[in-house]
Amino acid sequence: MGDPTVTTLEGREEAVRQPVAADTRPGFLGRLRTPRRPRLWFEILLIAVSYWTYSLIRNAVPEQKAEALRNADWIWRVEHDLGIAVEESVNHAVNSVTWLIVGMNYYYATLHFVVTLGVLVWLFRSHPGRYAATRMVLFATTGVALVGYYLYPLAPPRLMNGGGFIDTVMVHQTWGSMASGDLKNMSNQYAAMPSMHIGWSLWCGLTIFALASVPWVRVLGLLYPTATLVVIVATANHFWLDAVGGILCLAFGYTVARLWYGALPYRLPKLVPAVALKQPRPQPASPR
Repeated sequence: MGDPTVTTLEGREEAVRQPVAADTRPGFLGRLRTPRRPRLWFEILLIAVSYWTYSLIRNAVPEQKAEALRNADWIWRVEHDLGIAVEESVNHAVNSVTWLIVGMNYYYATLHFVVTLGVLVWLFRSHPGRYAATRMVLFATTGVALVGYYLYPLAPPRLMNGGGFIDTVMVHQTWGSMASGDLKNMSNQYAAMPSMHIGWSLWCGLTIFALASVPWVRVLGLLYPTATLVVIVATANHFWLDAVGGILCLAFGYTVARLWYGALPYRLPKLVPAVALKQPRPQPASPR
């Protein structure tokens, strides 16, 4: 009497199929949007190619001198109407202090690149989980700036006709600026709007302020874009409104990163595995 009962239970057990776990692995797009540890060789190649492309496109924009000078005159009139047209006064005042203006010329020519690369390296080493998203902000900011250079050619104050501005690089014969002197033919002279000196320096400053743990370093982060603003005006390379354009480009960059990653870069995890962990494929139930 007991055997049939046992056989029936075994048969039922064999008849019940084990449930198959759902495949929760992210798709291709999901993997792209998942923070992961950056690879050094890839980042070096990406930054090098991106900067080369940026320089190529920026310098390929036609130097529409007549339109750029008209736009500069318009910007200057608008700033007069707003009561903020003090660039010429700042330019002349700082130029009268030789050591100060020479220092600003070198600041303009070098820190734009040195500090930006330094922040990228720091992010790569100390905040790998936030690196890709923060780098996306920088790239998106720079990309939309290229559109501005094409659509709105603008002469810097130092190139205005009868503007009274002093080209401090030419006067003091300082080295390194591609905006004046012997290197001016290597750079588009009429791509002043928006100012990427402001866009990049503010990106550096906000990143340092948000992620640095030492208070005085955070303060330096905020002082850096402030000092850059003074420098671009004192050297007659930009108007105040060029800086506003750089800020708007940076806001666009943060928006792109926020939409892509679902959070601001600084709210993403600090550390992530080198390679995203793969979910194991579900295995079919083995026959008894």
